[in-house]
Amino acid sequence: MMIHFDFNNPTHLLFGSGAISRLGKQELPGKKALLLMSNGKSAKLSGAYDKVTAQLQSAGVTWAEFPKIMENPLKSAVMEGAAFARENGCDFILALGGGAVLDASVAVSAMATNPGDLWDYVQGGTGKGQSLQNPGLPIVTVTLTAGTGSEINYYGVISNPDTKEKIGFGGHPSLVPVLAIVDPELMRTVPPKYTAYQGFDALFHNTEVMMSNGLNLLSETLALSAIESIAKYLPRAVRDGGNLEARERVAYGSTIAGMTMQLTSTTAQHSMEHSMSAYHHNLPHGAGLIMISVEFARFFIERHVCDGQFIKMARAMGLENADKPENFITALMQLQEDCGVADLKMSDYGFTPDEFLTLAAGARSMQGGLFAANPCELTDKDCAGIFEKSYR
Repeated sequence: MMIHFDFNNPTHLLFGSGAISRLGKQELPGKKALLLMSNGKSAKLSGAYDKVTAQLQSAGVTWAEFPKIMENPLKSAVMEGAAFARENGCDFILALGGGAVLDASVAVSAMATNPGDLWDYVQGGTGKGQSLQNPGLPIVTVTLTAGTGSEINYYGVISNPDTKEKIGFGGHPSLVPVLAIVDPELMRTVPPKYTAYQGFDALFHNTEVMMSNGLNLLSETLALSAIESIAKYLPRAVRDGGNLEARERVAYGSTIAGMTMQLTSTTAQHSMEHSMSAYHHNLPHGAGLIMISVEFARFFIERHVCDGQFIKMARAMGLENADKPENFITALMQLQEDCGVADLKMSDYGFTPDEFLTLAAGARSMQGGLFAANPCELTDKDCAGIFEKSYR
């Protein structure tokens, strides 16, 4: 087999416990930061807010705070944040938070320096697909969760409730974070439920890469390393948030996914979930992925399109003697049990059986590109069937 891959990650990544203490000594890309945060208290509860602002002070950097980013971030919040950055003369963004904040930072960066509306630049769905006229503001990321890998990526997923869409935005080289800090000490206060949801999002980034028809030697090597770490340590992090070794290893698996996803696309499992949370905005992304994960994998296992990949993943997840693809489902269901998320129900979030085809069509219209990475064809009817089998 010929080996080919294309990897370009210009982000300076500082990983490890205590890494936040090195922020002020780095070459920061500006003198006034837009401090982008969620509307919750997580940054202050974890101590990250005090540590980051102390580091900015030591570096002689001022900041203006925009703590208005919500789970499944909305286009309206992006546009408001971009206007706030301009009004306050911010010359870079410091994104302090989890996946929602990191995702939003990419869009805020672009809209702080470009005219019009975010949806003018969105590719796919009702987006107008225009190119950015100007580079975005430089981005520094400090992640407070282990889930998305967005700290080193230039894409974010934004929701537009007016059109019932949730679409990935980004791809412009200026939107790649210049500096990312992953400090597991800042993740110890994430509640157990969200630790699990975020950890499974990170797991599925890697398992989808393993199923993808674009897999290569480097992405497989990285993905299996990440899958092994997450499967072994996520239950420990869920049980005891203060277990720093567990937090480090799950964070490792999440950040590595940021690299695997640059080498190899994820699959339509992510498209399907983004449709779910576009129509049911209160659904956490990781929870939606968990709900459909077993039936999504089973669809490809029954068609024997990447048996070897499923066996390798099952072994990485602790079933050392795995010799058939179904072993992956055994390992996945066990991990969900161990993390207390095996009983999630779509019906608890307002889903009804009459919307499965709508969700399937939405997955293709919002993020149809990911369907091309599936190891075999997955039609809208097939998608609806996966939703139906996953429904409880």
